[in-house]
Amino acid sequence: MSNLTIRRGQEADLPQVLALIQELAEYERAPHEVTNTLADMQRDGFGPEPIFKFFVAEQPGGRIIGIALYYTAYSTWKGRMLYLEDLVVTESLRGTGIGKRLFDAVVAEARHTGANRMKWQVLEWNEPAIGFYKKIGANLDPEWHNGNLTAEQLLAYQCEVVNK
Repeated sequence: MSNLTIRRGQEADLPQVLALIQELAEYERAPHEVTNTLADMQRDGFGPEPIFKFFVAEQPGGRIIGIALYYTAYSTWKGRMLYLEDLVVTESLRGTGIGKRLFDAVVAEARHTGANRMKWQVLEWNEPAIGFYKKIGANLDPEWHNGNLTAEQLLAYQCEVVNK
């Protein structure tokens, strides 16, 4: 796809970005898990304290067919790192090299920002993605488990310190 453009995401892209996120949730068999909204993404990506950035793969005419959403994180051992939250290419165009071009953009951003590490996750059954990551020589760490608390669990958790 030589006529494809990889560029930084803009606020006007968010409706198409959210649609790709929903497409990814369908692929990952969890469409009911997407609770993010356009308003949330506008606030969190373009509000007074932006917490994420993204690249888009755009066809002529403005159709966005892929995204790579990332944010800066910090490792106590390594310092600044970039976390690739999601890399999504619309299903009909997967395997055409668009994902690699988006991944390359995030790697270039990690280098540009002085990151000492780049991290991401991949589902254990997503063989095409695992194959891609193995092909580029990435480390897929079997030792670490993912932990998280849902919004409901955060509210139910008994904190001794309360931020106001």
